Amino acid sequence: MKLNLEKWPNNEMSTVERRAFQQICTRTGKIFVIAMDQRNGMRKLLSDDEKVLASIDQKELGIVKARLVKHLGNQAPAVLLDPECALPMVIDEGVLARDTALVVGMDASGYDTEPGTQLRQSKIISGINPRRVRELGGTAAKMLAFMRPDQKGNDRFATRLINNTVNACIAEAVLLVVEILVYRLPGETEEEYQRCKPELIVEAARVCAENGAKVLKLQYPGSAEACEKITAVLDGIPWAVLSEGVNHETFIKQLRIAMDAGASGAIAGRSLWKDCVSLDPADMQSRLETIAVPRLHEILAVLDSRKS
Repeated sequence: MKLNLEKWPNNEMSTVERRAFQQICTRTGKIFVIAMDQRNGMRKLLSDDEKVLASIDQKELGIVKARLVKHLGNQAPAVLLDPECALPMVIDEGVLARDTALVVGMDASGYDTEPGTQLRQSKIISGINPRRVRELGGTAAKMLAFMRPDQKGNDRFATRLINNTVNACIAEAVLLVVEILVYRLPGETEEEYQRCKPELIVEAARVCAENGAKVLKLQYPGSAEACEKITAVLDGIPWAVLSEGVNHETFIKQLRIAMDAGASGAIAGRSLWKDCVSLDPADMQSRLETIAVPRLHEILAVLDSRKS
């Protein structure tokens, strides 16, 4: 889908951004990045024993991620990694394949809470900026912003974060993928949240576009109709659906619906590998090869069966 420049004159990719975008896509032009930038979430998958969890430091988690890259990520167009434990190790030690692009996550684990509003605020990893992304060998950068766009006048932090990061990446000629997570507010029931979630995602996409975002990573909004609304709002700005920890079968169904409704691809993590990570290298390799790799190829088949 071609970008509507009359609507989004500031969202067109530069030549270098367009080249980076090609590198995070399949040969048929669909975004496909395997997300491996999880830290605390990945640790929890490695053991149920609190003592073992406490012993998994950044170096050991980085070794687990290197196995993920070697036995799974190198078969995808791109991987998303963090600079706290995975980088620059996977490049310096020759783990990342030469033909696999690297998206560098700029956001730290967890979030802060804005006093008086209970709104979540993303945290940036100390020392990580667009120039450092390039120094780490990054093809592109990724920034996560938590958003509740229905909190008019209160969610200014997320808007400023998106706008400032977009402009900083433009200044350094780095393609930025903006990831949005909407979330349940304290005191809000799950039923209330699920009822408003689709519109929150649509409106968050609009806010991102208005602040210059050129590529988006969004939650599945719940239906084909909501996906179509996102596509209509973005009017040519590419968006990828994230897996949000659902099982593989559910994600495949969501991905088919989203792609048919105008999504540009997938940025998936746990749905691919959450059943495969292990502190035992041989066990992890076996699981990745027999479970995760077939899932990867199923995702590729869905993406490449859809028209551009």
